[in-house]
Amino acid sequence: MPTRQVAESRVVHGHKRAFVRAGSGPVLLLLHGIGNNCQTWSKVIDRLAETHTVIAPDLLGHGNSDKPRGDYSLAAYANGMRDLLSVLDVEKATVVGHSLGGGIALQFAYQFPERCERLALVGSGGLGPELSAGLRAATLPGAEVVVTALAQVSGPLRSGLQVVERAGRVAGWRRIGDLAQAVDAMLALKDVEARRAFLRTLRGVVDARGQSVSALDRLYLADAVPMLVIWGSRDPIVPAAHAEAVRSQVPSARVEVFDGAGHWPHLDEPDRFCDVLLDFVGSTEPADHDLDSWRRLLAQNWDGVARPVGR
Repeated sequence: MPTRQVAESRVVHGHKRAFVRAGSGPVLLLLHGIGNNCQTWSKVIDRLAETHTVIAPDLLGHGNSDKPRGDYSLAAYANGMRDLLSVLDVEKATVVGHSLGGGIALQFAYQFPERCERLALVGSGGLGPELSAGLRAATLPGAEVVVTALAQVSGPLRSGLQVVERAGRVAGWRRIGDLAQAVDAMLALKDVEARRAFLRTLRGVVDARGQSVSALDRLYLADAVPMLVIWGSRDPIVPAAHAEAVRSQVPSARVEVFDGAGHWPHLDEPDRFCDVLLDFVGSTEPADHDLDSWRRLLAQNWDGVARPVGR
C-alpha cells in the first residue's frame, strides 16, 4: 500500500511555505529545480517514504508557496530550508537537490554543515558555467515579454505533448519527457508573481554566459560529507560532464550517470533512482561536524594538505 502523502504548509517569516510530507524515519529533504515544484518527486516519494520521512517543499516563489518580492538568492533559499526544518522540529537531514535544488543543497551544506547528514545532487546546478541556451537567454533584458508569451501558449502545447509523450514512453524517447517537463515549468509561469520570482531566481545564478555562481572553489569541503551525484547522460540543460568535476575534486563521492536519461533522471528511471539513493543512504554514515573539524577543513589548500589557521 502506498505511503500516505500529506500536503501541508507553514508560515515562516510571514510567507507560506508549502510542502509534502510522507513516511517516518530518518529525514530526506527533496529540493526541486527552477520552475518546478514538489510534484517533480511524485514518482519516488512513496518508495522513499517506506523507510524515511520525506519532506518535499515547494521552494519560495514556486508551486503553492508564496511568491513575494524578495530575496531569491541561493543563500536565502538555504536559510529558508533551515528555518522550515526548524519549524518542523527536524535537526538533520540527507539533502537531495535537483538542478537549482542541487545548488541550494550545496549552499545548505556549506552554510549549515551541522544539519546536513549527506548530500545527493541530481543534474545539479553550481558545478560549472555551461547551461542551456534557453535559460541563458531568459536572463537578457526584455526576456519578461518572451517568458510571458511562452507561458500563455504553454497550455495548448502541453496538451499536444501529452499525446506525443505517451507515444514517446512506449518508443523510449526520453527527451520528449524533458520537453514536457520544460513546458510544465512554463505553464506554471502564467501567474505574474510566479514569473517575477522565476526571473529573480534565475538571474541570481545565471547570466548570458551561463551559470555565474559556482561551488567548485568550495567543493573540497564536501569531502567531509557523504556525497552522491546522479546525472542523465543526455541532459540537455546541464551537461553530464559536470559530474566529472565532482568525481575529480571529491574522490569519495559516488557518481552515477544514467545512460540515455535526460535532465530529470528521477522521472526517467524512478526505480533505479530510488535503488541508488537508498543504497547510498544505507551504506554511508551521516556526517557529524564539530567546530574544530570544520575549522581544519577551511584551513586546507587545494592540495588537500591542512595548513595552520592564519597562514
